[in-house]
Amino acid sequence: MARYVDLHPDDPQPRRVAQVVAAVRDDDALIAYPTDSGYALGCRVGNRDGRDRILRIRGLDERHHFTLVCADFGQLGQLVHVDNAAFRAIRAATPGPYTFILPGTPEVPRRLLHPKKRTVGVRIPEHPLVSALLAELGEPLLSSSLILPGESEPRTQGWEIKEELDHQVDLVLECGETPAEPTTVVDFSGDVPEVLRLGAGDPSRFE
Repeated sequence: MARYVDLHPDDPQPRRVAQVVAAVRDDDALIAYPTDSGYALGCRVGNRDGRDRILRIRGLDERHHFTLVCADFGQLGQLVHVDNAAFRAIRAATPGPYTFILPGTPEVPRRLLHPKKRTVGVRIPEHPLVSALLAELGEPLLSSSLILPGESEPRTQGWEIKEELDHQVDLVLECGETPAEPTTVVDFSGDVPEVLRLGAGDPSRFE
């Protein structure tokens, strides 16, 4: 059964954050956690079983673009190749509800890259709990929006997730009201930015 962890929305309790991160880092836990654009599923980048569980929960195949959730731009820059134009555009939009698709660097395990394009999603959320988790973890979090098969928007209620995914995730984090819209996804791997999914982030800045 999944453990339910209640955290303060603006100032997450350090002890509870440390306990969650210990489970992610030491026990390869898969967590359901709130972000600035709905709930997401997350685990360590090196957690192969966690990756496979995310695919099963969401009903996705190997072509799914995983997202690496980063604490800051320095961490993001270690994971993807960013040219000057993309750098300026992404910098102006982060932190925020955007996911950016970019070519991965050798720091990203091959199994997380798109099998043909060798790209990966990256993002820097604007959310106190996510920031606290990443600061404690000291590395990116492998993540995917918690959008279940047949649905178009991410889940927003921790207690609903606990009931529905009780035996499929290890921890469900709760910290109050969570926005319902998913991230806006922008592909920077081509010659010009391409908006792949409209979401909470304003797409006009990339036109």
